[in-house]
Amino acid sequence: MSYVDEVIAQVIEKNPAQPEFHQAVKEVLESLRVVIEADEEKYRKDALLERIVTPERQLLFRVPWVDDKGQVQVNNAFRVQFNSAIGPYKGGLRLHPSVNLGIIKFLGFEQIFKNSLTGLPIGGGKGGSDFDPKGKSDREVMAFCQSFMTELCKYIGADTDVPAGDIGTGAREIGFMYGQYKRIRGLYEGVLTGKGLSYGGSLARTEATGYGLLYLTEEMLKCNGHDIKGKTVCVSGAGNVAIYAIQKAQQLGAKPVTCSDSTGWIYDPEGIDVALLKEVKEVKRARLTEYAAKRPGAEYHEGRGVWTIKCDVALPCATQNELTLDDAKALVANGCIAVAEGANMPTTLDATEYLQANKVLFAPGKAANAGGVATSALEMSQNSERLSWTFEEVDSKLKNIMVNIFHNLDDAAKKYGMEGNYVAGANIAGFLKVADAMQAQGIV
Repeated sequence: MSYVDEVIAQVIEKNPAQPEFHQAVKEVLESLRVVIEADEEKYRKDALLERIVTPERQLLFRVPWVDDKGQVQVNNAFRVQFNSAIGPYKGGLRLHPSVNLGIIKFLGFEQIFKNSLTGLPIGGGKGGSDFDPKGKSDREVMAFCQSFMTELCKYIGADTDVPAGDIGTGAREIGFMYGQYKRIRGLYEGVLTGKGLSYGGSLARTEATGYGLLYLTEEMLKCNGHDIKGKTVCVSGAGNVAIYAIQKAQQLGAKPVTCSDSTGWIYDPEGIDVALLKEVKEVKRARLTEYAAKRPGAEYHEGRGVWTIKCDVALPCATQNELTLDDAKALVANGCIAVAEGANMPTTLDATEYLQANKVLFAPGKAANAGGVATSALEMSQNSERLSWTFEEVDSKLKNIMVNIFHNLDDAAKKYGMEGNYVAGANIAGFLKVADAMQAQGIV
């Protein structure tokens, strides 16, 4: 059995009932096979793959808090500090009922390579809780966040581990967490990113993941002889990433025509009205039925179905494994030329393979959605320097980072004889930098 196969088998055996983590490890290691097998004995002797798939530290703790009725509630919380070879742990905090250790490990593992691809000095980590902020009052959210940070603050710091937002963790939650960290530790430091502008946040952070997705997509299309201008785009999701992906797509001359939430989806053949979408989702925190009610010509559909709409470019921006093999077949049949992942691992493995086999340009999330963590790292830089950069400065740096990410993964794919395979290119480019740092630092 090859070294890669041995390690995949070990991961499945040692981490039972964690299918998302198994999927992420298999996807990465399969594409690294050509690199590993070129120097297999060296990697095996150093147990490098075993070390890279095993977190440096896993924190599991309870979060007790009191709801508005005076009832004590208890949630499970996690922080997986996966790899610090190239910098302090960096990765978001997800607040969603689906959160469990396996999902946090999959996200943290992906974060290692994503952060490496940015070219910035940040390692991989992830955290969160099965707490659901939806339907909770501000006071209940504050009670949870303060209790959560009372425990987490023992393990994080500006040069140790710098969490950020993620699904369910927006500016409100980050503010409550930051206030509690500062109160307990007595430190005013850049320990969290995604902060408000009045206390150390960065301009363009809100837009960064969606904007970055479009900068990389635009470069990928351009390098393959296509212009994003005039293209019809299907987007899933209606959160932060989706909204700003839609906005930037319009700015670049494309026409995004769909978005979705957990109950249904919108098809707007005239192009999504970004101002209305922001009002419904960011201000009212309402369902997309309200968008359809205010927008003549827009169609609302229950359930799934975004990928049945004919488009040139598909941008899955909702959650993991949302784009299935059947969806991929529908996209190919409708003439889709490119898929770029705005969410983390939103495309199933068989769907990814089908898209690649049918010559659809495919940009994996660890590259395509790296704009968020890249701008978080830029926020860390501003905090360290006690400076605030303009929106234009941050946006310009973000665009350069995303263009460079595409060329790095494109070059890596070509170097190892897999031209056009951007999944392999991203994994290889991200891995080589981390592996070099790990080998230089000894067996730690």
